[in-house]
Amino acid sequence: MKNEQLSQPQPSSQPDPAAQERPLWRAFLVFLVPMILANLLQGLSGTVNAFFIGQMLGTKALAAVAGVFPILFVIVSLILGVGAGASVLIGQAWGAREPQKVKAIAGTAIAVGLILGAVIALFGGLFAEPMLKVLSTPPDVLQDASRYARVMLIAMPGLLVFLLMTQLMRGVGDTVTPLLALVISTSVTCIVTPALIRGWFGLPQLGVASGAAAAVASFICALLFLAIYMRAKKHPLAPDLELLHSLNLNPRLLRLVLKIGMPTAVQMIVISLAEVVLLKIINGFGSDATAAYGAVNQVVNYVQFPAISIAITASILGAQAIGAGRTERLVQIVKTGLMFNVVLTGGLVLLGYIFSRDIISIFITSEPVIDMAQTLLHVMLWSIVLFGFAGVIGGIMRASGVVLMPTAIAIFCIAVVELPSAYILSGPFGLNGVWMAYPITFGAMLALQAAYYFFVWRRKKIERLV
Repeated sequence: MKNEQLSQPQPSSQPDPAAQERPLWRAFLVFLVPMILANLLQGLSGTVNAFFIGQMLGTKALAAVAGVFPILFVIVSLILGVGAGASVLIGQAWGAREPQKVKAIAGTAIAVGLILGAVIALFGGLFAEPMLKVLSTPPDVLQDASRYARVMLIAMPGLLVFLLMTQLMRGVGDTVTPLLALVISTSVTCIVTPALIRGWFGLPQLGVASGAAAAVASFICALLFLAIYMRAKKHPLAPDLELLHSLNLNPRLLRLVLKIGMPTAVQMIVISLAEVVLLKIINGFGSDATAAYGAVNQVVNYVQFPAISIAITASILGAQAIGAGRTERLVQIVKTGLMFNVVLTGGLVLLGYIFSRDIISIFITSEPVIDMAQTLLHVMLWSIVLFGFAGVIGGIMRASGVVLMPTAIAIFCIAVVELPSAYILSGPFGLNGVWMAYPITFGAMLALQAAYYFFVWRRKKIERLV
């Protein structure tokens, strides 16, 4: 796509795809802030749901919900991978000002979500209990876990489409609409979960299944909102006849979506499995260590939200620049992403150190465990900035369709650096040694991603994929 096409007028009914015409820091900020807020809402939604179930139904109910998590995580990872691949392609098509191609890519991604969701609904609904038995779900929570899982799995087609829509809109530079949808979704969850637990407003009391039923109600309301709001705003991804006609598995587009997206899904699953191994090491230090791990993870998750959001922003803006034929902007996008990591992620890290004890005290009341968790937080929190730097570099490479090597580097660092480091260092340094593995891993990841970026990727010819 030639650069002179950027001077063509853009229909006022659509979001501006030429975000690169704004000052880059402003385009970053406009895209980034709503996405960070959306990520916070998603995190809070899960926390609030767990709070209601744990406080109103008890520990066993919370254990039943937790037992379903591994199944849901794999499913969600797969669809987030599809969404990640499709959003990069949509970004390139949107940057090239080809709205028809945007709809075609979105249609292929949504078709994948519907088919995958239908298969999960059929087999998951029938075999929820056997799957949980394979995961060694404790017998005393098996029935509750099965009820929860059955509701969630049967509702998968709608849930996966909702997750996809919030990702696909990022490709056209829209992070505000997904935020509004998540505000509605989270609000419905906060109201419906306790209402179904207690039987308020004449609703039935569903016990542990209340959380699953509330999740279904939340994404149904959010999808209805999106359908009405996006059509009223003439959004480029609004559900209309053109999008309906695009709901098919276009072989070429499907291949590209999976090529970019599936490595991301695999990486998420590997990270999850690595956490299971680390938790096993930590459990060996006793229940106080496990409690400290949980508290530190809560803090780290919220500090990571900006770093992850900045990486996604770099990837989408990079994809739009490639689509518009503005590849000279990619280096500046990387620099801007690194700067935002220093300011935003670094700022949160600094606050985390200053108020570490107060923050940890939100989750833990035992003074010895607070001391332990605070020490662990001090050991690794600063390295989230390194994690953010590596994310930006990997994100800009993904924007061009180069996915396998950045993903291979990440998986290598997790499997060959993080896990052995945690095991080896836990000997001489005890529990602190496990947390030392995080800075070592993030440092290695940044070094390897940067080396590939400077010595290989920047020498490649960057071309549009669609």
